[in-house]
Amino acid sequence: MNVLVINSGSSSLKYQLYDMRDESILAKGRVERIGMDSSILSHEPGNRPEVREVSEILDHTTAVRKVLDMLTHREFGVLRTIHDIEAVGHRVVHGGESFGESVLVTPEVKLEIRRLFDLAPLHNPAHMTGISAVESNLPDVPQAVVFDTAFHQTMPPSSYLYAIPTVLYRKHKIRRYGFHGTSVDYVSRSAAEFLGRPVSGLKLVVCHIGNGASCTAVLHGKSYDTSMGMTPLEGLMMGTRSGDLDPAIVPYTINKEELTLNEVNSMLNKHSGLLAVSGISSDMREVVQAMESGNESARLAFEMYAYRIRKYIGAYAAAMNGLDAVVFTAGVGENSDVLRKRVCEGLTFLGIELDEARNAVRSGEPRLITADGSRVAALVVPTNEELLIARDTYRLVAQSRTPESSGPSGTGKGT
Repeated sequence: MNVLVINSGSSSLKYQLYDMRDESILAKGRVERIGMDSSILSHEPGNRPEVREVSEILDHTTAVRKVLDMLTHREFGVLRTIHDIEAVGHRVVHGGESFGESVLVTPEVKLEIRRLFDLAPLHNPAHMTGISAVESNLPDVPQAVVFDTAFHQTMPPSSYLYAIPTVLYRKHKIRRYGFHGTSVDYVSRSAAEFLGRPVSGLKLVVCHIGNGASCTAVLHGKSYDTSMGMTPLEGLMMGTRSGDLDPAIVPYTINKEELTLNEVNSMLNKHSGLLAVSGISSDMREVVQAMESGNESARLAFEMYAYRIRKYIGAYAAAMNGLDAVVFTAGVGENSDVLRKRVCEGLTFLGIELDEARNAVRSGEPRLITADGSRVAALVVPTNEELLIARDTYRLVAQSRTPESSGPSGTGKGT
């Protein structure tokens, strides 16, 4: 089965086409600047060079059509016809409490995704646009949705509820949802496989550290707690997000600086974090470079960033009453040996003994970065959210085609 995976943004669309017989990537690419007369389609057909095309792409329906044209192009394509695409899987950021698993797209599912627009106004509408665009171009092809929040639906109330009047939860579903769940699910399973142990027997802290960053306590293969909250703003210090702060800062700042709520929201999401403290960049590579050149603001930003990751790891080890491994993933987590070293240096009390030579190795494969005698392992595991989406889509479509299938929407989270 060929599965097309799509991640639709407000003005962009990323895609990967998988052959699920061996889970190989047949092609991948992205469409940028949708809605403009100078939109860019970048297409990588297998191992061949990237192809770039600049044209007018005014909406996502046209963007999907352009992608399909490229996938079946006589010179740059990898399929004979669009009918070779047997399923489409979508990343959807927010599933609220409605979805604790991946599901096939149905009218009821689409209605619920729309109902959740208020919880993810920057993401869910864009994802819904992508689903509609595929329907317009591939009306007979089944689609599935995989939610970033679904993995975290196993959290107990003691983890996901806030200490505010419960009426706010009952009426407005104000609670911790967590994000990066698709990545954490994939990485947890990959880490367990690398360690040669069942994920159901492990206590892990998965550190998904990119421009957005989170830590998740994974207890016996399930999310027990996670640092992001009702929105991705809570938790760790990030590239441009503040992470945890005293909520009284918001009204205080509004009063002192005469800002609007929207302006404060923008400040906390787009002008804080590494960017604000370093005064240089939201990119960890540039912050580290400045720090190593003697910039004190960059050094402070780096130390704050690493310190908060370390705090969450320690807290989650306590929450799970033990720890088997810390797992680093995503852009910064996978590539910054300097950050991993600084985080692990402060975790020796847990039994983490970093092997600096192993930590310095760059590889696209899961790898151990602690010494052989370390009581708690530290790993680097590259994430692959697109592959998990493809796997879930393949499974759900295959289930729906069997006589014993439980229904058109499928069940179960698995990979």
